[in-house]
Amino acid sequence: MEVDSEGLTDDEKVATLKKDEGNVEYVAKRYREAISRYSEAITLHPTCASYYGNRAAARVMIKKYAEALEDAREAISIDKSFLKGYIRAVKCLMMMGQIEPMMNMIERGLEIDPKNKQLQADMRTGKGMLDLERQGADGYQRADYRKTEFCMRKLLEFAADCLSYKGLRAECLVLLKKYADAQVLANEILEVDGQNVEALYVRGLCLYYQDQAERAYKLFQQVLRLSPDFKKAREAYKNAKQLETTKEKGNEAFRKADYQAACDLYTQAVEIDPLNTSTNAKLYCNRATGNFKLKKHDDCIADCTKSIELDPAFLKPYLRRAKCYNDTEQYQEAVYDYEKISKMDRAPEYRHMLKQAKLELKKSQRKDYYKIMGLTKTATEDEIKKAYKREAMKHHPDRHGADTEEVQKQEELLFKDIGEAYSVLSDAQKKHNYDTGKDLEEGVSMADFDPNLLFQSFFGGGGGGGGGGYSFRQSSGGGGAHQGFPGGVSFSFG
Repeated sequence: MEVDSEGLTDDEKVATLKKDEGNVEYVAKRYREAISRYSEAITLHPTCASYYGNRAAARVMIKKYAEALEDAREAISIDKSFLKGYIRAVKCLMMMGQIEPMMNMIERGLEIDPKNKQLQADMRTGKGMLDLERQGADGYQRADYRKTEFCMRKLLEFAADCLSYKGLRAECLVLLKKYADAQVLANEILEVDGQNVEALYVRGLCLYYQDQAERAYKLFQQVLRLSPDFKKAREAYKNAKQLETTKEKGNEAFRKADYQAACDLYTQAVEIDPLNTSTNAKLYCNRATGNFKLKKHDDCIADCTKSIELDPAFLKPYLRRAKCYNDTEQYQEAVYDYEKISKMDRAPEYRHMLKQAKLELKKSQRKDYYKIMGLTKTATEDEIKKAYKREAMKHHPDRHGADTEEVQKQEELLFKDIGEAYSVLSDAQKKHNYDTGKDLEEGVSMADFDPNLLFQSFFGGGGGGGGGGYSFRQSSGGGGAHQGFPGGVSFSFG
């Protein structure tokens, strides 16, 4: 082979020209063309370390870090003193998130040039990255996903294209319920590596935690086909299947009106994966409905509250809890829930529910005539009469003449309330107005009501031994007559 005066063969001369052409392309930022020229130079002169170093630099610029690392290592194997080879290799290892090999490469480079500022700076960066990796791993182990996500985010400031850092950060974002952000990262990874199992797993988690089980199954299955030993994907797939199966069993029991069995199955389901807050919110709401059917109102309210805690935007538990509050006469709480519902959804039916709840609250703040009389709201006319007879006789002030003044006042007030109650509930129109709350709208007042006149009209004014073990007697105004009775009428009770 012929050589010139400088000891270069014809191939080596052409290789030098190709390298120079590559440098021009590199400066012009046409990196793929530069790589092509450097590759031609390497073919012509395969033992020149600088050609590999140059091609490594160009490959770094188009983020082909694995190929660039091969070139850098080849350059070092040809010339162990080729410092640029070490610097290129360190850059690639940093961007790939391979920090320990990076630190070893830095140490080897510093043996050649202990004062190299670039390698010294890389050493400091590498130590900081190792510390962030340790903190991130510790946070993940303790389920402190916020800490791990922070560490991965900081690491990506140094290694912006590291797929493993992006994958772990994306997973943490899912576990922090930041599904949109996690999807963005997963998509970035898949643009680079369409079969990346970490990114596919993250996509599956996003679907799973947003209650899209069927689509999640398919992605987990795809991950397991690509990587059968991917433990986290296998566990997620198992949980998703078990959760969906148990929930459906609960729904089937509910449809069969076996409400206790349904509640038991929903309880099993919520224990499968506490992190799946979207599905668990629905399960708690389902269990609340079962408890409502079982008339376990306190349990129903507690389940609705738990469902709302897990998913504050979920409308159904607010509706169920408001209904339960209303049925258990916790009207103020019902109003609060219906106000929230009306803000979440301005449908006319919800505004009507709020109006009704406010009316029930106002009604509850009146005297409860049914409770005063010891009656239910479905009491018949005959039951109302009997109740008045019983309660009026029991609380008539003359019957408590020997009691303390305080007790006498209480009984007198109660006697008046009993009279008011009877006067309203025994009159069909008044009762209707009271039951529907129209008395509140019309401002009806019982301030001038006289219970003694009602008592006289109900029992009659003369004749002894009448029915209830009491007798009437006229008085001249004293001798034990109750002062509230007109004409000095008093009653003697047997």
